[in-house]
Amino acid sequence: MAIDLLLNILIFLAAAILIVPIFKWLGLGEVLGYLVAGVVIGPSLLGLVPDAEGVLQFSQVGIVFLLFVIGLELKPARLKVMRKTVFGFGTLQVAITTLLLSLGAWSLGLPPVASLVVGFSLGLCSTPLVLHLLGERKELQTRHGRNAFALLLFQDLAAIPVLAAIPILATDSLMANGLMPLIHEMVISTGAFAGLIIGGRYLLRPLFRLAAGTQSREVFAGTALLVVIGAALLMELAGLSMALGAFIAGVLLADSEYRHNIEADIEPFRGLLLGLFFMAVGMTAQIDLLGSAPLMIGGLTLVLLLTKGLSMVLAARLFGSSWRDALNLGMLLSQGGEFAFVLLTAAGAAALLADDLVNLLVLVVSLSMATTPVLFMIHARWIRPLFRKPHSQPNYDRPEDESPQIIIAGFGRFGQIMGRALQGLKIPYTVLDINADHVEFVRRYGNKVYFGDASRIDLLRAAGADKARVLVIAVGDIEPSMRIVERVQRQFPHLKIYARARNRYHAQLLMRAGVSHLIRELLPASLELTRDVLIELGIAPDKAQHTIDTFRPHDEQALLRQLEVFGNEKKQIQTVQEAARELETLYEADEEVTTRAPDHSMSSGARHET
Repeated sequence: MAIDLLLNILIFLAAAILIVPIFKWLGLGEVLGYLVAGVVIGPSLLGLVPDAEGVLQFSQVGIVFLLFVIGLELKPARLKVMRKTVFGFGTLQVAITTLLLSLGAWSLGLPPVASLVVGFSLGLCSTPLVLHLLGERKELQTRHGRNAFALLLFQDLAAIPVLAAIPILATDSLMANGLMPLIHEMVISTGAFAGLIIGGRYLLRPLFRLAAGTQSREVFAGTALLVVIGAALLMELAGLSMALGAFIAGVLLADSEYRHNIEADIEPFRGLLLGLFFMAVGMTAQIDLLGSAPLMIGGLTLVLLLTKGLSMVLAARLFGSSWRDALNLGMLLSQGGEFAFVLLTAAGAAALLADDLVNLLVLVVSLSMATTPVLFMIHARWIRPLFRKPHSQPNYDRPEDESPQIIIAGFGRFGQIMGRALQGLKIPYTVLDINADHVEFVRRYGNKVYFGDASRIDLLRAAGADKARVLVIAVGDIEPSMRIVERVQRQFPHLKIYARARNRYHAQLLMRAGVSHLIRELLPASLELTRDVLIELGIAPDKAQHTIDTFRPHDEQALLRQLEVFGNEKKQIQTVQEAARELETLYEADEEVTTRAPDHSMSSGARHET
């Protein structure tokens, strides 16, 4: 038994390592690679791992961990904000998709109840597939990414009562026994749901506080696994979704101080088991059915993709999304989902659907999942750019020339500090900031800020650049900053430029452009913190301050020497290394002077000289 288990693990790892990188290299994504790897080692082709159903059931744990991690990143306050999208958009999409697919199934000869179950099952999307694709492309925080997550969350919630109702709908028990069995199931489910929320709210933090107190990473990781699996098992025993239980547990811990540690411990399990889930989906796909009726299965898959894609676009537009976001959602959420396997299998077990039909629909869902990474890649590369908004001229504000002494370009964290000081001194200044949302935000706090591009000569002139004495470039991005410098020097040579440098490279660019008044934004704060750290280590405050006072001019000289070899990476590296050795020598010389100091007069003058 142990040998068989190790052999199966070896086969899964070998298939993933050999096949998944090829699909990533082709730009098709990891998910499709896992699906194909599952098909290759599954019963349909090589048959290296025969028990595909057992693997699929075990791999559902990967979805559990995925939903737990998502819950960790979704604070209750944010979930409350999303309620309109979750229940509004979710209800609208599920209703439209279920109606269209159910009508299609009914027109093919299925009874009304069976058609409704098939339509709802096929209308669900794949949570792990979609979230994995969004994560790969770093689009989880986009508008369509947030809407997709809200929709998937609603679908998972909506699948629960349908799964509980299938055994009742499939028989005459509803007519014979009335609504009592269904009500009984709902009471149990509601009790488990409420018990998890209430118990988790008061027990989870003390549990993790106790685990953290052991100072054992193994105990802490074990506690995290206990919570995830325990919450999932509770929901499963109550007839609900394991993934939903894990998601709720994650949300309850999203505000805790242990969130990042828990996420770090869970992440390796999540990644491995999620990959195993996609491979298991590929293993369960009965490719022999595709060989026996390729046109019918291909046609059904195409109809499913088109119907879901169009219904998704329709629902998104009705909900108020732009065409761009609606098309993103349509291409991303056109596949069937893993809950379809569960619901269709339950319908087959309850004699609501024939086994042959269940196998056929499961294959169609699997193929739709396999096509999604390719379709979304094609959409992202060639279709999405067609819907980009043309670069139009923004409707900038026209600043009022109030004869300011100072113009500040950029009013982020850096510029606001200067603005507060100038305002306290009642020194007039004008602010230009190119971020419209940020301008609107800081205006609510009483700041007089104009929406405008500080590299525009007409806006600068309207802001009083002809009369002002100083221009402060507080823009953080290097390219816009340098564009402002170049145009101001040409059009307003009398303006003294004081600039914020993002880093050493930016500082060198400014210096090459002739800007002598500049400050690297992180240098003062980092030196001040360094001084405090040295004092904490037991170094005398005056010595710690002397260390910083020695570093600052030395660093400025090093920056000037690096400026002389700007663009020559080899010489830049050599200059940095030389500067590091020189700094060590300076500190060693200071240490020798300090060591010899007791041998001389201890007068205040001698100490000052040292």
